[in-house]
Amino acid sequence: MALATKTAPTERPPSPTRAHGFWASTIGKKTVMAVSGLIMLGYLVAHVAGNLKVFFGPEEFNAYGHWLRTMGDPVLHYSWALWLVRIVLLAAVVAHAVSAYQLGRRDIKARPTAYVHRRKRSSYATRTMRWGGIIVALFIVWHILDLTTGTLHPGGFQEGHPYQNVVDTFSTWYGNVIYIVAMLAVGLHIRHGFWSAAQTLGVGSARRERLLKALANGLALALTVGFVSVPVAVMTGVVS
Repeated sequence: MALATKTAPTERPPSPTRAHGFWASTIGKKTVMAVSGLIMLGYLVAHVAGNLKVFFGPEEFNAYGHWLRTMGDPVLHYSWALWLVRIVLLAAVVAHAVSAYQLGRRDIKARPTAYVHRRKRSSYATRTMRWGGIIVALFIVWHILDLTTGTLHPGGFQEGHPYQNVVDTFSTWYGNVIYIVAMLAVGLHIRHGFWSAAQTLGVGSARRERLLKALANGLALALTVGFVSVPVAVMTGVVS
């Protein structure tokens, strides 16, 4: 009588954690994209408010630049709070970009054949979100190298004198072109992204649709005009 051979139990792959399962899902990636986008939107609102201080003259704008490095004093050391903001913002940018890329790849795999006809209601902002994101990402790199590190700054970069640095940048034609094009891309991105984030986070509804669209358009317009007003002011001599 042949002896029965025991078969080794098949090892099951480890079950994914709840966080991993959330990130692996489409709704998880969309939620990460929405939350990180709202974090960046909050930063943009604060950033444009600070930028507009340039209209009050060099003393006020330079004092604002100094405050950014001393906020939290005396609890926090010099520039600690600013670096905390930068770290949170960098994490939001990376999370937003990675989730957008992976969602795009997932969408391509799900629809290998391109649509012959685009949907008529698909807006220009919707169709150019990907390229707009790339433009904004490249702009962020240039902006940091120009006005934060001074590596690509035209003329002599002056640490602690942001007013003069801003005037130097927008006294060049290419500085104005890069900045204005990037801010237009930001405006389109916000216009579509804010609406998409509201839908993903469950805030949107048929009843709130008109209000949310108006809010998205208003935010996009206000931020675009606010940011673009600075280089225009330097070009026209209002800020010099």
